[in-house]
Amino acid sequence: MVGGSVSAAAAARPLPRPLPPAPGTRVLRAGPVSVRLRLRSVALVVASLLVLLLVVAVDLSRGSGQLGLGDVLGVLSGGGQGGARFIVTELRLPRTATAVGVGALLGLSGALLQAFARNPLASPDILGVDRGAAVGALAVILAATALPAAAGPLQAVGVPAAAGAGALGTAVLIYLLAWRHGVQGTRLVLIGIGVAAALQGLVSWMLIGARLEWAAEAVRYLSGSLSGRGYEQVAQAGVALAVLLPVALVLGHRLDALVLGDDSARALGVPLQRSQLAVLLVSVAAAAAAVVACGPVGFVALLVPQVALRLAGPAARGRPPVLASAVLGAVLVVLGDCIGRTSLGIELLFTLPGEVPVGVITSIVGAPYLIWLLVRRARERTV
Repeated sequence: MVGGSVSAAAAARPLPRPLPPAPGTRVLRAGPVSVRLRLRSVALVVASLLVLLLVVAVDLSRGSGQLGLGDVLGVLSGGGQGGARFIVTELRLPRTATAVGVGALLGLSGALLQAFARNPLASPDILGVDRGAAVGALAVILAATALPAAAGPLQAVGVPAAAGAGALGTAVLIYLLAWRHGVQGTRLVLIGIGVAAALQGLVSWMLIGARLEWAAEAVRYLSGSLSGRGYEQVAQAGVALAVLLPVALVLGHRLDALVLGDDSARALGVPLQRSQLAVLLVSVAAAAAAVVACGPVGFVALLVPQVALRLAGPAARGRPPVLASAVLGAVLVVLGDCIGRTSLGIELLFTLPGEVPVGVITSIVGAPYLIWLLVRRARERTV
């Protein structure tokens, strides 16, 4: 009887209520599925999208034939005159759309790598992942230039495959060299810098051994130029982004655990090795897809995640927010392209002839940030 009364009392006892959401968060539920939204992160993404729409409209309006923002918005909304429609949709929109896709892929790649390594210096360009992709793609480009009969298949299939293989091989090499009962962020960065230097030497050797006209085409590609980009590159970047971004968002809860350290991640029940491998593969694939679309664009993956982290504040939970980093990466690359292909970019570079590749513009912006970041980390260690 005593046991029965205890059981009845326990059954009658009300279940504990779930903890209320933290301040600044909202929980959306649909049946057994629930999503916790942090309002500041949502506001950051919305604001970044609005800025992206503005810089896209400005980029489409700039060029040899000036168009007003009203003309551009009219064409994008389905109207506009014939001349303006041709200029926007056929001449400028493929290039701008490629810039959006490349920037989003680089921002995504940088956010994942920095969370994986727990180091703000971890990015595809610093670690040499994009250089590995460039080596593979450059080898195919030089082969296609030397074999005009096979240029079409090589460009369509060989460049993406070679870039992906080069990026993956570089990432695996860095990971194996940095492994010592786990991956420590500083060791990963230092080994990545050494691998990047070796790959840069390989690129230089390939260019020296190539014919002049082949080398000229390869140098244009290696500068991160968006010149001549078409809807083929838009499709390449768009498909990669459509596949990789949802996967990265699904990995978000594992990233929250990874930034706490290996021991804490294991204590939380996260499969450490599989999670690290998944994050690394998605990051490498995003960097390789960006290199395929327009060549290596420096410092975007390094700079943008840290900007997103600071703008998100406590809502970022100590790691760069993936979605905001992707949108801000698109903003930076489109803005760099807008500066580089107009008179403003040329005047900034002492009236150099022709347009300035977007990779040069982003490097000019990102290099001072890298210097500041290194100086700040050195001061933190000496204090």
